[in-house]
Amino acid sequence: MPKERLHLDALDQSKSITQDEYKTKLRTLQLELLSMQLQLLEKKIPVIFLMEGPDAAGKGGTIKRVFERLDPRLLSVHSINKPTEEEFARHYMWRFWTKIPARGHIAVLDRSWYGRVLVERVEGFCSTDAWKRAYEEINQFEKMLIDDGTVLIKVWLHITKDEQLDRFKRREADPYKHWKIGDEDWRNRKSWDEHIAAAEDMFEKTSTDLAPWTVIPANYKWYARVKTLKTVCREVAKALGK
Repeated sequence: MPKERLHLDALDQSKSITQDEYKTKLRTLQLELLSMQLQLLEKKIPVIFLMEGPDAAGKGGTIKRVFERLDPRLLSVHSINKPTEEEFARHYMWRFWTKIPARGHIAVLDRSWYGRVLVERVEGFCSTDAWKRAYEEINQFEKMLIDDGTVLIKVWLHITKDEQLDRFKRREADPYKHWKIGDEDWRNRKSWDEHIAAAEDMFEKTSTDLAPWTVIPANYKWYARVKTLKTVCREVAKALGK
């Protein structure tokens, strides 16, 4: 039976928590994750956490809150930008191999190999045959990692188009956040519908039983951060047999 297609713009964006709830839950869950980090090392279990979502969805801020209390010696964070000339000359997966964590370590990817079926598809940075072929390539790659003992956690933070516009305007007006907004962000916004369609296709084809996607409504940042941290703690605990 085919999976029901997820419609991102139909997500319930009303979920929120108070500031007191946020602070309490964040502290509790951060401590829980920290207590499990050493167990991952002892059991030599590698973890890959990857996050995708529209521009201004709060990916960087969420990653910071989820992982800021962990031992940095066992953690690496990678912000994935456009490939270098050397990377572009090779298969698109090539540049991700060096980001696979050592056993017992955690690797965090702010954007990931899913760029092939998201921005590269929408912007025409690869051929249609290439991005259509990539779904199965990605599923095989992730299965290989999971079969080898890697815990793979995939999270999509989603905001509405109106919320994105509001965040863009606030970034432009804030001298401390002005660097976060540029011409590319505004250009991508013009292709909002195309980006959403690409994401929904991605969920349909790559949210597998082995490596499911967790989609989190993120108009309210406090809720999204706590929900993401809960997701990470749940998957790590499961890997540790808890």
